[in-house]
Amino acid sequence: MTVTVTRHFHLEGLECACRIGAYDHERLGPQRVIIDAEIRLSGETEPQRDTLEATLNYDMIRSSILQIATSRHFDLQETLAREIFDSLAGLAGVTGVRVRTAKPEAYEDCRQIAYELSSLS
Repeated sequence: MTVTVTRHFHLEGLECACRIGAYDHERLGPQRVIIDAEIRLSGETEPQRDTLEATLNYDMIRSSILQIATSRHFDLQETLAREIFDSLAGLAGVTGVRVRTAKPEAYEDCRQIAYELSSLS
């Protein structure tokens, strides 16, 4: 019996202060943004050793997302999500990516507004 293995890395609820928004009042200062990312990895790249060097570097992924999110002003969540998506999709062994950005303070009557990009099926 052959079993197909899929591997996924999840980063959920990463909060950062991001300069984001197209409206004048959004440009007055940073806003809280919550970022989720899921990365599907090739089964062939499963670690053969129990060492950090043999696997996806979680610290690097987190740092990369934060660096992108705080690097400049984004008018749109769509642009922020796309830059993060493209960065993660370019990593070795990655076969799919999902990125979700959310602005929890955008509207008083909504828990959050969010945008998601995904190549996962």
